Amino acid sequence: MAARNLRRPSQFPSLKSAGLLRYLTVAALLLATLVVGCKKKPQPTPLKPAQVHAITREMLRSASAAVHEQGSVESRLEFDGVHPEHSDHLRITLSAKNSEPSRSEAAARIIQSLDRTATSNALTRDPASTSGVPLHLSYRRLGVLTHSIEIIVRNSPATRFPQQTGAARLAIILDDLGNDRVVAEEIFALSYPLTISVLPEHPHSREIAEEARRRGYQVMLHLPMQSVANQKPEARELHPGMSRDDVAALVNHSLQSVPDVVGVNNHQGSQSTADTALMNALMPVLRAHQLFYVDSRTTAATVAFDTAQRLGVPSGFRTVPFLDDVAEPSAVRKQLQLALRGAKNKGAAIAIGHPHPATLQALREILPQANAQGVRLVFASELVH
Repeated sequence: MAARNLRRPSQFPSLKSAGLLRYLTVAALLLATLVVGCKKKPQPTPLKPAQVHAITREMLRSASAAVHEQGSVESRLEFDGVHPEHSDHLRITLSAKNSEPSRSEAAARIIQSLDRTATSNALTRDPASTSGVPLHLSYRRLGVLTHSIEIIVRNSPATRFPQQTGAARLAIILDDLGNDRVVAEEIFALSYPLTISVLPEHPHSREIAEEARRRGYQVMLHLPMQSVANQKPEARELHPGMSRDDVAALVNHSLQSVPDVVGVNNHQGSQSTADTALMNALMPVLRAHQLFYVDSRTTAATVAFDTAQRLGVPSGFRTVPFLDDVAEPSAVRKQLQLALRGAKNKGAAIAIGHPHPATLQALREILPQANAQGVRLVFASELVH
């Protein structure tokens, strides 16, 4: 009887195994969920040119929809993934016929649409350096500039330069433009006929040159050339030993970056401008483009001006000391006064400076005094022959 009341021992392991299996299955599912939840989001990766161009076309569509009938949108696909200064460009032009509040509203809509496209493609936007229109926006992936956006007003009014009656003439060339739009705006705000010389292939070379030209300023190409010490060389620069074809190719490439210039002066170049063969190769290229040349005279051994004259290129040279070898306001003021005296003594002078804060401050203080001293500010083209 007792034997009939006993259960088979094998029943209990079977039940325990089933419960354990269910427990392990649930635990595995929970663990898998936790592991998936703890995984990091995919990190952005560098973009290939084709991917950047695709984003640009998407931005073009969204910006065009936001602009409506109030303006136009143009694009240039220049990102190559190799040169940091090469990014895709959008130029968004708003009609000057619309009121300023209307243009500001349109710009806000455009920026929102661009930001949405950028965010969906893991791009970040640099803080805008200015508010209102004109406006420049930069978008990046992993710190690499991919898109430069310019929002401007069509038919920006030309700068009204002050009436001048001085008999002597002074041309002031401001070199090294191309990196900083804010500095360019400060130069434009001076409202004097200054000549802007723009370095090629810098982040804002083209737009600064185009904006300067729209406002009535004269623009030159600040052509990089090798110096004796070759300190801080540009990515591309003229150097002794180049063939005529290579010289022509470099100049043509630079002119694409800084379009519609009227003349050229050398950036650095103490070694290049002293090389007769190189200058013999350069001047026919400038003549073919109908450009004048101003020798910055970075070396006493220069043959650039003489070569230009011999080969029929309208030319001139810096006739007074650089304005800002010492970039302090008091020093620049003294150099500007020397330039004014040099113009009065010889009837004309060419001075060269750079967009340092000290230089701009001194220009703001001294330029209004020029006409009273009998000196008229002119563009560089007026002093070449």
